[in-house]
Amino acid sequence: MSKEKGKEPSFKEAYEELEAITQQLEQGDVDLEQGVAKFERGLALSRILKKKLQKIQKKITLIKNDFDAPEEE
Repeated sequence: MSKEKGKEPSFKEAYEELEAITQQLEQGDVDLEQGVAKFERGLALSRILKKKLQKIQKKITLIKNDFDAPEEE
């Protein structure tokens, strides 16, 4: 997570951390316990990223619908 305990990381922070975890796991230089912990953290980060993307997608849809709505005279 981000520096402050309990605070959800920003999209950029979560993405960068997930990317770093992925690289570490792909390199294979972590022991089993570390690997499992990193995998769990990666799953948590992917949930955070998915939630943020869904929220943004809804917002874009609302903006688009508002933009496409016929103007009142």
